[in-house]
Amino acid sequence: MMSFGFCLSLAGCDAHQASQSPSTLVSPNQSNDIKVVTPDWGVAATMAAMGKPPIATGDIRVWEQWVGEPQLPNSVGDLGRRYLPNAELVAQREPDLLIDNFFYEHARGVYGDVKNVSIIVSGTENNKADASVRTWQDFITPTLELGDTIGEPEHAKAYISESKQEIVQKGEVFRAHQPNIKRFAVAQFVDGNNFRMYAKNSLFNPAMNLMGLELVELGEGNGWGFTSQQVGDLAKLDADVCLLIIEPLNAISEAELKNSLVGQRLGYGQTGDAGRCMAKLPPVWIYGGMASLTRVADMMATADYVGGGAV
Repeated sequence: MMSFGFCLSLAGCDAHQASQSPSTLVSPNQSNDIKVVTPDWGVAATMAAMGKPPIATGDIRVWEQWVGEPQLPNSVGDLGRRYLPNAELVAQREPDLLIDNFFYEHARGVYGDVKNVSIIVSGTENNKADASVRTWQDFITPTLELGDTIGEPEHAKAYISESKQEIVQKGEVFRAHQPNIKRFAVAQFVDGNNFRMYAKNSLFNPAMNLMGLELVELGEGNGWGFTSQQVGDLAKLDADVCLLIIEPLNAISEAELKNSLVGQRLGYGQTGDAGRCMAKLPPVWIYGGMASLTRVADMMATADYVGGGAV
């Protein structure tokens, strides 16, 4: 009996059992002198990973589903919806500073006369000539800016140094455990047939570069760092490319993938000579900063790889 091409659950093959160690690299200190609120998950995650979490952010109820790590301390309050926060919840927090960006500027009136600073931690606002490739350097400037804004410039410098060291070390761990896997494609499925494939202008590129690995793309990414693809497009990838599927992946889409004839023929997650390498990874905030980069490195170093050259 033919095994499913996409082994995405414990029933089909050994699923990902990655440990989710916290990404906080600097000793936590939740007694910030500046009471910061932010609707932006990238800013909130970076501050939390620096040990300087905001006093509130939005949509905390689904943080685990879309961001995962770093976890937010209980002291961080919920502003309601990120895109349109609750004015009463904002007022209760009495913030000193709002950190957001252009995506949330329509809602600034909700915060009253609170001082506002715009920061994009995802490394996309660097105004460099080649925007088709994102690098480690792209993440340094906004992280330093964030550190200056909250009055912690030295803390930010230490966080940058420790983040780079952690990602490099995770790469060494990965290469020691999986010496045959060097190239990756990263997908996040919208449904059983359509998915986003992340390109070299996404955060996966600098993370993999520091790990000594390679991200493979199927075309130049859009402003959000991905191209839209269908399952059949996976046939364009070389046989040595390992497919990483990023959660969340709903149960219906997962069932459709496992029953896909195209997927079965491609052989992702199958063992044996015909099998191709695949792993399913927990959520990571795609539009985050350095906290997302260290999250990617940790997930890749601890994932369960099946098929292809996986050992």
